[in-house]
Amino acid sequence: MCGINGFIYKQNTSKDILNSKIHSMNNLIIHRGPDDDGVFTEENKNYSIAMGMRRLSIIDLHSGKQPISNDNKSITIVFNGEIYNYLELKKELLNQGASFKTNSDTEVILKLYELEGVKSFSKLDGMFAFSIYDKKTGKVFIARDFFGEKPLYYTNNSKKIIWASELKSIIKDLDVKPKINKKGLNLFFRLTYIPAPYSIYEDIHKLEANHYISYDLNNGSLDIFPIEESKKYIIDNSITLTKAKKDVKELMYNSVESRAISDVPLGTFLSGGVDSSIVSLCLSQASSKPIDTFSIGFQKKSYDESDKSRVVAKMIKSNHHEFIISEKDLEENIHEILLNFDEPFSDSSSLPTYLVANKTREHVTVALTGDGGDEMFGGYNKYYMGKLNQKYTSLVPKIIHKSFNKIIAPALKVSNDNRGIRFKAKRLLNSIDYNGQFYWDIISLGYTKNSLHNYLKPSSLDDDIFTYYKTKTGIDKPKSISDFRTIDKHLSLEGDMLVKVDRTSMLNSLECRAPFLNKKIWNYSHTLPEKFLMKGWDKKFILKEAFRDQFTKGFLDKSKSGFGAPVGDWLKSTLRAELESYILEEDLINQDIFDATKIRELVYNHLSGKEDNTFKVWTFYCFQKWYKNIYLNTIL
Repeated sequence: MCGINGFIYKQNTSKDILNSKIHSMNNLIIHRGPDDDGVFTEENKNYSIAMGMRRLSIIDLHSGKQPISNDNKSITIVFNGEIYNYLELKKELLNQGASFKTNSDTEVILKLYELEGVKSFSKLDGMFAFSIYDKKTGKVFIARDFFGEKPLYYTNNSKKIIWASELKSIIKDLDVKPKINKKGLNLFFRLTYIPAPYSIYEDIHKLEANHYISYDLNNGSLDIFPIEESKKYIIDNSITLTKAKKDVKELMYNSVESRAISDVPLGTFLSGGVDSSIVSLCLSQASSKPIDTFSIGFQKKSYDESDKSRVVAKMIKSNHHEFIISEKDLEENIHEILLNFDEPFSDSSSLPTYLVANKTREHVTVALTGDGGDEMFGGYNKYYMGKLNQKYTSLVPKIIHKSFNKIIAPALKVSNDNRGIRFKAKRLLNSIDYNGQFYWDIISLGYTKNSLHNYLKPSSLDDDIFTYYKTKTGIDKPKSISDFRTIDKHLSLEGDMLVKVDRTSMLNSLECRAPFLNKKIWNYSHTLPEKFLMKGWDKKFILKEAFRDQFTKGFLDKSKSGFGAPVGDWLKSTLRAELESYILEEDLINQDIFDATKIRELVYNHLSGKEDNTFKVWTFYCFQKWYKNIYLNTIL
């Protein structure tokens, strides 16, 4: 686990300059790999290349130093991540006559590529971002894993191509200050994050999950290809509940076991929800001694669910570490946490995720998480909303809905950030759509399309932000849980959930692994009839049934609020002065992004308690924090 950087200058450049720049890029991401670093540079007549990495040592602590080259030095790789099936792949390669100098998974990728080329990328089970320089073919390949667990940004212009694990490394080597990308801006305010292939900057992109870049050093062409997957999803309507339960249990045990390979101490994040509880259970049963589990709670009781994690910890007899946090605990860290994303990001659960990672790193170097369980097995409340929208719009005429919404909307207003029944009912009503587009509004956690028109100036608006993803997925009007999950894989999983965990854990030099994020589990879940994912209104039905006999009666059916933070309250107290500094009328007018009058009204209605606008105001706050502290201070 580490971070990577690289660049190609489309001209001959001295080694001193190459080394200076790649080390400078590496130094910006020391937090991703404090144990070691390595660089590779090469000058040629028409181009110069540099690749670098920072290493967090997890496997093959002594001989896994990167970059790694093949025997004749014609192929070189830098790699960030973990390949969980590398021992199986290594055995196959040994049988084909390959030899190895290290015990690392990095060298397995290199040898596999040497024998099979880019088609070998589909064989990798893991989280990764890597770049391979193939001097013989005159090409560089840059790849990203199936789910997008590991980040990869890149930019390409007439002078150079740059790629990196974090935006800050690319910004460091630009010649001109980049402009704000309008599509990225609108995606952020709608979703609260920016999914690949966009970033907040024009001409800087995220490589999409399960894709690779092919860059030809001879003619300067850059092409992007999907990593080919031969799997086609065919629903097996004949499968029995007994067989599905057996399959799911076996897949989970195998995945946890593969993701528990480590030469350093390992534990689990245990929130007390279904997913993290199952991961912790599987790890405890695979371990010969008690495992370490880590949880976090809040002083504000409506957000605190640490009692659930205690129940599981006691059941599996783990060494449980519990941390209860208050607003004060975040005062010193909130600035560092939010700005480390390098672009606007307003998922408030990043704050407690950072703190649990910070506390966990005091005890272990690797933590297994429950991330991905909802996407794999249909566990989100928004999947309910999808079903409800279909039923509602089939029964209630559009004209009646509009009248009803006008009457009921004032009664659903709340004055504080409690996210209770009225909050959920309001969100559902706001997402009702008669044109088949409801799911795109359901996932818009910041502003809906209509509400964003009230707050952004016309020159800043872009209503066409989802067209790319509709084309990519082939889903314009999502109807099924399969549709919802596919959209989530391309947007919220890659752009939000995995970004949150990667940045907050890496900021603490902690490696997080997600057993649910396994291609075999994803592929299998897509062969199950939807009744096995959501039976009636019972979410994650098959997952819970597979492990029901392992937990106390009723435990897996308990509701869980999620892993947010009471930022709506904090905006009225600790963060209030900073928030108010972001709505000075003259500054807003000069910024030329927002309707100054309306955005000020939105913020003051929240601060006064007239109406809870937590999601909108927090999204605005996070954008302004990035804009004032990073964008305005980017001097090139």
